[in-house]
Amino acid sequence: MTFSIDLPATPLACAALAAAQTSETASVANHSIRSFLFAELLAGHEGALHDAAYDRDLLFAACVMHDLGTGAEAPGKQRFEVEGADLAAEILREHGVAAGDVDRVWEAIALHSSPGIAERRGLLAYLTTEGIGIDFGHKAEVVMSQAQRIHEGYPRLDMVKSLTDSIVAHAALSAAAAPRYSLPGELARERKVQGVSNMELTASASVWGS
Repeated sequence: MTFSIDLPATPLACAALAAAQTSETASVANHSIRSFLFAELLAGHEGALHDAAYDRDLLFAACVMHDLGTGAEAPGKQRFEVEGADLAAEILREHGVAAGDVDRVWEAIALHSSPGIAERRGLLAYLTTEGIGIDFGHKAEVVMSQAQRIHEGYPRLDMVKSLTDSIVAHAALSAAAAPRYSLPGELARERKVQGVSNMELTASASVWGS
């Protein structure tokens, strides 16, 4: 597989990237881009690039917009994963994406923090969730040969703390934004009780650090 860190430049990809970079922190936006690059490397590693279900533009959209719910455009009336999926779906529809593909991206984003479920909802949801997981150190060996290039192009900038800050701030906007036992609910509870989330503690010991 010939790999490049150059990003897709279709109108949809440009709109997705702009949405992330203008509404999220730089750290979270970089995380989203790395997640796509890692997902693409995983697809190559697993022979999925020629799968009929593989769509690079949709994978880019799902990965790059998966944390829109932590950004400035999210109203905080529902979980960040759901609000991010809704915001992404709106952009996809504006660019004429077919309804079935809009649903696939919505599902991939809404389920990205639900390991054990997302992986069973098709290739797009699987690659999106796994790409995000790789940026937390999961399956890092698959992407290690390209990791330095990717991190140089899109540095971490204390990503895990920044992302946790954004999720917890969103969770504080309403009770519905942080249901008990959900990722936002647990991060908010852990920050309140411990001062730091378990996600941050785990990440600090991972191959990438924070």
